[in-house]
Amino acid sequence: MRLLLTADPEIEVPPRLYGGIERIVDVLVRRLRAAGHQVGLVARDGSTCPSDGFFPWPGRRSQSKGDTLLNSWTLLRAKRDFRPDLVHSFSRIAYLLPHLRGPTPLVMSFQRDPTPRTVGLASKLAAPGMLTFTGCSEYIARIGRPSGGEWCAIHNFADTENLHFRADVPADAPLVFLSRVEHIKGAHWAIEIARRTGQRLIIAGNHSDTGPEGEYWREQIVPEIGRDGIEYVGAVDDAQKDKLLGAAKAMVVPIRWDEPFGIVFAESLACGTPVISCPTGALPEIVRPGVEGFLIESIEEGCEAIGKIGTIDRAACRRRAVEHFSADAVVTQYLDLYRRLVARAAK
Repeated sequence: MRLLLTADPEIEVPPRLYGGIERIVDVLVRRLRAAGHQVGLVARDGSTCPSDGFFPWPGRRSQSKGDTLLNSWTLLRAKRDFRPDLVHSFSRIAYLLPHLRGPTPLVMSFQRDPTPRTVGLASKLAAPGMLTFTGCSEYIARIGRPSGGEWCAIHNFADTENLHFRADVPADAPLVFLSRVEHIKGAHWAIEIARRTGQRLIIAGNHSDTGPEGEYWREQIVPEIGRDGIEYVGAVDDAQKDKLLGAAKAMVVPIRWDEPFGIVFAESLACGTPVISCPTGALPEIVRPGVEGFLIESIEEGCEAIGKIGTIDRAACRRRAVEHFSADAVVTQYLDLYRRLVARAAK
């Protein structure tokens, strides 16, 4: 197949630093090409992902109306020049509007809550059977379905090949909080759970110095660092993340919001490390309570979960990640979807 993929214009593919979805697009392009498909990429200029045709966005701001017009025209030109059998967008749905009545199947992937009005309009304008939506979780797909269109859930994936399994850790292994240090990620809960259960806690991740989240950092987190085994190590790179997660008794990130997916939870499982979080957003799709960790509703339940963490089989955590959240598993799902849509369009 000839496949044309798009990523948002703000960050290169692959990203130089942060950029979760850009990493996914990069691996997806590489895996599809390795499987023998011709793959074009529309992304920010400076992207180094190898492809069979690269088309840089002229506009770099997703929310700019002017850049949206420029980028829509660029996608038209890329489609004309590359002649794909299917277009898969990880960028703005607005870029697809000129293509909705065409003969080429379109896939629009959402990494956050879809906007009902936009989804509904695109569904009505699209030729029958030519536009398919995917959500990075069933949670996202469930939000989108009432607005119309054909939906399926295909999870994001973790780099399971470069995250190393640790079958066991010492009894005094620390807990780890690995995420951006902000209120909705629940760092304050993690600290209180660690303190009440007498566990060491390593906090890793960026934080804000301004606004409400800067205030949260200064008032609720900074005073706890260096006390009762609470340590902050800052942001970590991929190698440090692998080492940190693998050496942890559990990853404790008790989110206070509806996480669309949360790659870090799959990354923890890939290292064999159980997860303690909350039953919101996509978490029930990643962690099965009592199997790969625990989903808690309170600090008290978090403390109880720490007491039961020894019942979790770390090998089962690793199997869960490889079977459901690895690149191999997810790319297979996308390929099955592509083949079905291309075959349907050819009838």
